[in-house]
Amino acid sequence: MAGLIKTKPTPPRWLLAELTYACPLQCPYCSNPIDYANYKTELSTEDWLRVLTQARKMGAVQLGFSGGEPLTRKDLPELVKHARNLGYYSNLITSGYGLTEEKIVQLKEAGLDHIQVSIQASSQELNDHIAGTASFAHKQEVAHLVKKHGYPMVLCVVIHRENIHQMPEILAMAEELGADYLELANTQYYGWAHINRDLLLPTKEQFEKAETIAQAFKEQVAGKMKIYYVVPDFYEDRPKACMNGWGTTFLTIAPDGVALPCHSARELPGLECPNVKDYSIEEIWNESKAFSYFRGIEWMKEPCSSCDEKEKDFGGCHCQAYLLTGDMHNADPVCSKSPHHKVIEDAIDSAAKSALSANEKPLIFRNSKNSKLLS
Repeated sequence: MAGLIKTKPTPPRWLLAELTYACPLQCPYCSNPIDYANYKTELSTEDWLRVLTQARKMGAVQLGFSGGEPLTRKDLPELVKHARNLGYYSNLITSGYGLTEEKIVQLKEAGLDHIQVSIQASSQELNDHIAGTASFAHKQEVAHLVKKHGYPMVLCVVIHRENIHQMPEILAMAEELGADYLELANTQYYGWAHINRDLLLPTKEQFEKAETIAQAFKEQVAGKMKIYYVVPDFYEDRPKACMNGWGTTFLTIAPDGVALPCHSARELPGLECPNVKDYSIEEIWNESKAFSYFRGIEWMKEPCSSCDEKEKDFGGCHCQAYLLTGDMHNADPVCSKSPHHKVIEDAIDSAAKSALSANEKPLIFRNSKNSKLLS
């Protein structure tokens, strides 16, 4: 049954350090919790140094510094240097806002391996509207500086209905910036994206047209730029394995120290997600209810338990199942075999109707005021 550890789990390989929920941007698809304003405390530098050390000892090799905006933490260079000394491959996942040439040099000297910069759109007007902050010109400058200082230019653009029509221009922008890697991350509908879903979910026709353009460009730049195209769950008929398998690979530490099997897991009922202030990483990974709950296949009910694909996708995303069906034990409704698959079809229909509506409601932007109103 769920919650039982039958064999010793494999060690974590990927640590996501969410250093803060603070962010100068207000993206309406942000993956931070909707009620993030209620989490006011952040781990100290000493706490983070201990977490990095313990996770590395457990076997973690990939490290992402994320947020919010991790650049708002003044101790970031110290954390990067500690990560380098421990042997991590470290990645800064940033909006680029506030990243100066001086900071890039400082982080390079501290041992940072990788910088991923996000841009919201290919035009200044739309980028600044989606970000809720005038940031486009600075992001472009940062992209060039990242390249100048010997980092691979890793560009991430989250795709949704507001910018999907710009796919040709987004690709041209990536080429102009000298991107070595481009992640076209179609929005996944959790957190802030979930409450804005009717406004962000593209129609199937928009999605298919954009995908065709992106795939053609991918062939065109093969050998010069690597493109990762993340298909939105709602337009697939089989779910993705949650975090490559729950509690098998990924470990997320939230700003307040709560350890999560995935970044949305704290919204699931009854998991009792532990805090690194109270337990070691080894205890959290090997012994906690939160990390053992969906390991393996013993927790499954039908149709997952008799499905011949159950050890491939492990029932899909539990957060999505909870969000859309009210029960985290249900099969991810993205799956066409799920008895709840109609909620996906209804969501697509609702978004399509919203796109045609003359009285379309405004986006709800990610900021502290809205966070308090929605919590």
